[in-house]
Amino acid sequence: MIINYSNQEVIKGKKSIFLAGPTPRSQDVRSWRIEACHILEKLGFDGVVYIPEYSNNMPKEDYVDQAMWERIALTNSTVIVFWIPRKIPDMPAFTTNVEFGYWLHSGKVIYGHPLDATKVKYLDWLYKTDYDKEPIFELENLLKEAINLVETLYTPEEFEIIPVKQRKILEKKKC
Repeated sequence: MIINYSNQEVIKGKKSIFLAGPTPRSQDVRSWRIEACHILEKLGFDGVVYIPEYSNNMPKEDYVDQAMWERIALTNSTVIVFWIPRKIPDMPAFTTNVEFGYWLHSGKVIYGHPLDATKVKYLDWLYKTDYDKEPIFELENLLKEAINLVETLYTPEEFEIIPVKQRKILEKKKC
């Protein structure tokens, strides 16, 4: 497994998982991504894991640089895992809300949160409505599903961001 932090060049063309969700706003709060990487390693994931944090736990000083790194990594990821352990004020995940809506119709999103996460009802509803799936409430189970989805979706071809005018709403299949 290769961990690709936001202070490194984005690794492209490999099977990969982007760990989307809140980033701690204080050095006193431990990042949930540390546990996620341990779980992925234990599960034997052999791709790239995009971590939108600096490897030295310091935030990027240049907001635009951070946003562009994330956009490139999100575009190149095979699967985007949204794990939202939202706690206000330390893990608000406001940017995560926008990213979730932006990438939801990409076909490569998998979503979950702990049962005690706050203010996730609308995200739950979107995921259920657009994917016809329930959120996953345990990080390990979410990551197992992410690995399965990576194996289903991965191709070495390049991805591109679909312009807004070309996006479509997913339709539920009738049983």
